[in-house]
Amino acid sequence: MFCVLSTEIGAVMNITKGGLVLFSANSNSSCMELSKRIAERLGVEMGKVLVYQEPNRETRVQIQESVRGKDVFIIQTVSKDVNTTIMELLIMVYACKTSCAKSIIGVIPYFPYSKQCKMRKRGSIVCKLLASMMCKAGLTHLITMDLHQKEIQGFFNIPVDNLRASPFLLQYIQEEIPDYRNAVIVAKSPASAKRAQSFAERLRLGIAVIHGEAQDAESDMVDGRHSPPTAKNVAAIHPSLEIPMLIPKEKPPITVVGDVGGRIAIIVDDIIDDVDSFLAAAETLKERGAYKIFVMATHGLLSSDAPRLIEESAIDEVVVTNTIPHEIQKLQCPKIKTVDISMILSEAIRRIHNGESMSYLFRNIGLDD
Repeated sequence: MFCVLSTEIGAVMNITKGGLVLFSANSNSSCMELSKRIAERLGVEMGKVLVYQEPNRETRVQIQESVRGKDVFIIQTVSKDVNTTIMELLIMVYACKTSCAKSIIGVIPYFPYSKQCKMRKRGSIVCKLLASMMCKAGLTHLITMDLHQKEIQGFFNIPVDNLRASPFLLQYIQEEIPDYRNAVIVAKSPASAKRAQSFAERLRLGIAVIHGEAQDAESDMVDGRHSPPTAKNVAAIHPSLEIPMLIPKEKPPITVVGDVGGRIAIIVDDIIDDVDSFLAAAETLKERGAYKIFVMATHGLLSSDAPRLIEESAIDEVVVTNTIPHEIQKLQCPKIKTVDISMILSEAIRRIHNGESMSYLFRNIGLDD
């Protein structure tokens, strides 16, 4: 486990006023590691709460200490059973609300359903629905990290602090990659070019962008709908409706914009889940002459066969933070490394509880970061 140390933060970490209660909403014990680290840094005990599943799969929450008039912080890390995770959080928030807690702050490092934040034809904006449910349950403040789209903050009618993991990942690059000065920051698609540019400018490195990759899961897929309906003959449509047809997109052959020959390639993104696009990017970079390939991401979902595929791939190392537990995946794939971000979460909790400014945690962060 790689951890960033800061004397300025560490010196004041244990200074908290009374009336703070820290809960973990997870029934899965493997998801409680981050909560324990945060509690240890704050110098407080974890609150007494019982979260479990009934035989019929209903979630039950029993708070076993008084929260009346207190600031309650509920830490929820997302397990593989994401829907159960959401219900655990909502029920605990509502239980604290009905127990007269002064404020209820959700600490959700990885916000679930964040990829479903745009309308997709007949779909829905599930992220907006989830935000409304949390607010309705009684959440008064949200602490999260590296939202998939910053605009998700607008789905809430409560304060949202979207913290950044990039300082921890940048420090890992500087301290754990000896020859990082010979590296180039890579965006595996034009969509992640801004993040790559941010890393490159801070490390004073070059940037490369891979263009023309296969269509990913977030792209608009054909769903068989035609509007207006298809007609056997053009004359069937009203003659005054001469609507120009949009030219369909066609992916060009894969190209790399930027020089990666004889360099270390560091691919950066916010989420690594389905690794197919990362594997394809790594193969392309190897073909272009990159001699070492790293992948950096905030949230390591690493679903399905991701650990096995990474182990068999051209990727040398995958670095993710502990916003999501992935100890099992690390046992399956030694290439996966973890960066601890409990320090910034615990400092955010301390500042909110003590009524201090949060601006210290957002130093040097621009609008595009």
